[in-house]
Amino acid sequence: MNPPTNVQRRKLPISFVIYFALFFPQLVCVIDENFLCQWSTFTYDVFLNFRGEDTSTNFTDHLDKALSDKGIYTFIDGELTRGDQISPALVKAIEESRISLIVFSENYASSRWCLDELVEIFRCKESKQQIVLPIFNKVDPSHVRDQTSKFGDAFKGLIESKFKDNEEKVLIWREALTKAANLSGHPFKDGQYISIFIIFKYEATFINNIVDGILSQVLRRTYWNVAKHPVGIQSHVQDVKKLLDVDGNGRRMIGIWGTSGIGKTTIAKAIWNAIAHEFEGTCFLENVRENSPHGGLIQLQKTLLHKYLGKKLKI
Repeated sequence: MNPPTNVQRRKLPISFVIYFALFFPQLVCVIDENFLCQWSTFTYDVFLNFRGEDTSTNFTDHLDKALSDKGIYTFIDGELTRGDQISPALVKAIEESRISLIVFSENYASSRWCLDELVEIFRCKESKQQIVLPIFNKVDPSHVRDQTSKFGDAFKGLIESKFKDNEEKVLIWREALTKAANLSGHPFKDGQYISIFIIFKYEATFINNIVDGILSQVLRRTYWNVAKHPVGIQSHVQDVKKLLDVDGNGRRMIGIWGTSGIGKTTIAKAIWNAIAHEFEGTCFLENVRENSPHGGLIQLQKTLLHKYLGKKLKI
C-alpha cells in the first residue's frame, strides 16, 4: 500500500510532533485529556483473519511479528479446535478492531470459521465503518471472487461435506467472498522466484509494505474533535503554521501559553488536523502533567520514541 501520490510526505527525524510539553511541563495545558479520538472505542488496531493450517507457521506469523514490532496491537486467534460457531469472544474482538486483515490462502474457504469471521467482518464494515484489507497469499483475487480453481475446490469440499442443505448460509459466504475480492488488496504471488532466499526477501518486503501502509494511511491519521462551531480559529491556525514553518526543512518547537479556557486546546487540535497528514511520523502525548511525576521526563521520552518509531528503546 503506497502513500497517496498527491501528497508529498515530509521526511524529518521527528516530522511533526506536538511534544513541547515533554521539555516544558508548565505548558502542558495545551495537551490534555480533552482530546478525543474518533477511534477511541477500539480495543485492537488489527484483527487477523486467516486459515491457521495454511499460514500460521509462516506468512501469518511473520505478518503478526511485523505488526507487533511497529507497536500495532493485533488480535490473532491461535485456537485451531472450535465449536459449531465462532465464539462471542471472537465476535467481540472483531467488533473492537479498527482494521481487519484477511489473509486468503488456497484452503481458506475450507474453514467454516474463517468464513463466519469474514461475514462478521463485513457486518462491522457496514455498521462501524471498519477498514477491511484483503491479502491474497498465493491465490488470485478472481478465484476468491468467483470461488474457482483450487480455492473454489476447497469451498466446494466444505459445502458438500457439511452444508449441502444450507443454501442460505452458503449464499451469505459467497457474497462475503465476492465483496472481499472486490476490495483493493495485496496480492502475494508464488512461483516466480529462483531461490528460497529471494522468496523470503520478497515476503519480508511485501509484509513491511503492508505494515507501513497501515501506519501511514490509517493509524497515524488521527483526527481530533475540534469545537462544534469554531469561530475565528483559522487565523490562529495560520499564525502557528507560519511559526512551525511547515514548508521548510527545519525543526520547530512551539509553546502555546495562556490562561485556562481561552482556546489553547482547540487551536492545537485544529493545527494537528490541518497538517499532521503531511508527515511520515506523528506522535501525540496526552496527560503530560499527570504522567510526568510517575516516570519523569525519561519515561515521557521513551513513550514518545515508542509511539513514533513503533519500538521500545532503552534511554
